[in-house]
Amino acid sequence: MVGRRLGFRTLAAALTLAATAAHGADYVPPPPPPPIYVPPPVIEEFSGWYLRGDIGFSNQNVKSLFSDNYAGYLSVTNQVKDFDAAPFFGVGIGYNLNDWLRFDVTGEYRGKANFHGLDIGVQPTSGGPANTPDQYSASKSEWTFLFNGYIDLGTWEKLTPFVGAGVGVSRNTISNFTDIGVAACGDPGVSGLLCTSNAWGDEHSQWSFAWALYGGLAYKVSRNVSIEFAYRYIDLGNAKTENITNFAGACCAYYEFRHLTSNDFKIGVRFNLDAFVEQPRPVYYAPPPPQYYPPPPVYTPPPPPLRSKG
Repeated sequence: MVGRRLGFRTLAAALTLAATAAHGADYVPPPPPPPIYVPPPVIEEFSGWYLRGDIGFSNQNVKSLFSDNYAGYLSVTNQVKDFDAAPFFGVGIGYNLNDWLRFDVTGEYRGKANFHGLDIGVQPTSGGPANTPDQYSASKSEWTFLFNGYIDLGTWEKLTPFVGAGVGVSRNTISNFTDIGVAACGDPGVSGLLCTSNAWGDEHSQWSFAWALYGGLAYKVSRNVSIEFAYRYIDLGNAKTENITNFAGACCAYYEFRHLTSNDFKIGVRFNLDAFVEQPRPVYYAPPPPQYYPPPPVYTPPPPPLRSKG
């Protein structure tokens, strides 16, 4: 009887050991946890249309002053040909092709700049060559239209340096022209006398080819607003007066301002029209919650078989 009990117990222990071994052989390790989701960086691109406005001051120059009146002179020297500073105001519309290249079309009114000039002419007289000075005054203004292109050189702490160039036309106007000076009286080959020579000219406008070079710095106030601080060199072409008339009623020469240029300093604001459009934002999905897997069962060996004391 005792032997039968021992046989049953031995059989039960063997079956338990076999079941445990079979369960261990069927165990599959859990899959590794999913990778941690890292969203890609967001890079804001500013392509699209924008509006701009500019104000500034000009520092203008003229290379030379010429008139048909100089035909009777042995020589003429432009001693003074200066302009006062003058304000200008401009607006435009442009397009950001990408983050570094943009174009715009601008129109601006360049306010009246007062001109001060002095010529020293040498005229022949019966007493020999005589110096005959002429003092000029006038006002000059322009309407200027340019097509511009710019290259943005990168952005650091919201600051973007840029360079650019433009071409277009300028409508140059000379007004309030006066000439106060002296000239040889009568036939310059006979008389040695000098007489006062005063004359004036009516307002005159003309179109001329214009081009410009830019350099500056833009500060991004917000996603849609940038402020520009820029320098511009602009070539405005030529301008001239109407035919001038003196007190005696004689006419009809004009004065020409040849090769007008300006060094401009300006402040501008660019407003991106994307502000009126609801911009799609990138959609990021949160990573799934972590999943925990139960640990594999721990193998517990069966108790040793009982031995009979009998």
